[in-house]
Amino acid sequence: MGAFAVLGIVLSGCAEFPDEHNRPFAEQPSLAPQAGPQPSFESEAPPSEAPGEAKPQPPAQPAGCEDPDSAVITTCLDPVGAIAVLPDGQSALVGERSTGRVLRVKKGTKPVELAQISVDASSGGGLTGLALSPTYHEDELFYAYVTTGSDNRVVRVASGDSPKPVLTGIPKGATGNSGALLDDGKGALLVATGNAGNPASAANPSTLSGKLLRIDGFGKPAEGNPQRGTPVVTSGLNEPTGICGTAALSMFWVTDRNSGKDSLYQVKFGEPLGNPAWTWSDRPGVSGCAADPTTVIVALRDASALYTLHPAPDGTFTGQPTKVLENRYGRFATAALAPDGMVWLGTTNRDGDRPVPSDDRVLRLEPPTGGTAGKD
Repeated sequence: MGAFAVLGIVLSGCAEFPDEHNRPFAEQPSLAPQAGPQPSFESEAPPSEAPGEAKPQPPAQPAGCEDPDSAVITTCLDPVGAIAVLPDGQSALVGERSTGRVLRVKKGTKPVELAQISVDASSGGGLTGLALSPTYHEDELFYAYVTTGSDNRVVRVASGDSPKPVLTGIPKGATGNSGALLDDGKGALLVATGNAGNPASAANPSTLSGKLLRIDGFGKPAEGNPQRGTPVVTSGLNEPTGICGTAALSMFWVTDRNSGKDSLYQVKFGEPLGNPAWTWSDRPGVSGCAADPTTVIVALRDASALYTLHPAPDGTFTGQPTKVLENRYGRFATAALAPDGMVWLGTTNRDGDRPVPSDDRVLRLEPPTGGTAGKD
């Protein structure tokens, strides 16, 4: 898997950008910034057009569910809650947050519904996590993190079969119901749980809320957990929205929201969550994430962009962060890294504002190449 390199719009501080219309583009799909109108920083005026310079042509617009953008895999979904890329790298499982539908999608083919899980999408819940079984190539099983009428839970699904509860009783509240899943690459499942609207519960060892859990396929504490007999590997989460990482390096990241800021944490099993590795005081709505050893890409819901950071081996960040695809596809809900290094993204525009006719969409993009972030 190749490392992400960065080409982008370098940011410092919390610069504000004009509110462009959410527009797709029809060029080679990439996370590099595309030709077209460029955002202007607070401290500088937009670049003026040179004499005789042709204005860039706007990208072709979608018509109904037909989207001319080559990066778009499928269209006209309900807001996307989770994505799990399949081993072939060309297809993925996509979960709709509010309907509980799980679809198998692939470019040029009609989505196939594999399951519809009963969910309660109120209070930030619904279907917010998907992960493949560690032995998916043999059993085609997958897991979902869902909110029901009584709790948050992890369920196991076989295509064409009803969901089977794996881990139940994760507290449900008026807020803090989102969660996330990730196969840890070692035969276990990582489960990030919200605090169910009670920040104090995140530090309470007797409850599963506000935790990062590591379980086996039957919901039991996984072998090799820091504390035998408990699934909890760290505590202190509020409203987690994504897990990503590099299993070979045991380097994992969790995105989290709370009342004061959005955060990205590096997780070390058996250690307190500690201080965030990165924070956003302007609360851009961090959502899912995708990571390899040199780059973490964070999907931003409210800021309608992606944020790219470069971790050092000790978990600090080098260079400057990069913001890309701002206002190109609207509100991003989730991100996932494919085996071939491509980045898959899902949008959540139909529960926000200004959706285009083909929303909501799933995208497959090449990571940027040919440049690196500048050093501090």
